[in-house]
Amino acid sequence: MQLENSESSLPKETAHVQSAVAMPSLATLTPPQHLNMDIDKKAIGYSSGGNLKSRLQCKLSQPSNTEELCFEEMSQWSQSLERLLSSKYGMKIFQAFLKSEFSDENLEFWVVCEDYKKIKSSFRMSSRAKKIFKLYIQAEAPREINIDHKTREVIRTNMKVASAVCFEEAQKIVFGLMEKDSYPRFLKSDIYRTLLDSTSAPMRM
Repeated sequence: MQLENSESSLPKETAHVQSAVAMPSLATLTPPQHLNMDIDKKAIGYSSGGNLKSRLQCKLSQPSNTEELCFEEMSQWSQSLERLLSSKYGMKIFQAFLKSEFSDENLEFWVVCEDYKKIKSSFRMSSRAKKIFKLYIQAEAPREINIDHKTREVIRTNMKVASAVCFEEAQKIVFGLMEKDSYPRFLKSDIYRTLLDSTSAPMRM
């Protein structure tokens, strides 16, 4: 079932959710351009303007050469944060929600770490680790995440010999923060509830 294009098709609160100011892009989320990661930006739906409602409506009205998003899949997003992040569209919509609240740095960091762990070259891993540290970890970093001093120092030590587990503790911390805070808010949001109500029959994105 297609979402209606009229302004009345979504609650006023959803209609007024504004996208965050364009930032360095984010997997399925695109990592910031600062990190020079070769990942498809279309997978996340990052854009530099327009409100969230309009962006979602645009996605839902695109031609049917993409896969279906159905009620069953969307309802499973409420089972756990892991289930939500394992879904291509779940990740995309959750990130759009966080961006509307100007609070997407934790998810962005988590996804960047997932990509970082796939690196095979020790040289590339060391170089990427330094960029991640400068962008997310160090004090007053442009996209600083909320971690304690001890964890920050552990990461600094780990970076002397960069490995796949270099940011593991910080990644666990931000996942826990999302699980306890932003994820429950997302499940109660007009964005999720409206999309869920609109997909009792399959719709296309």
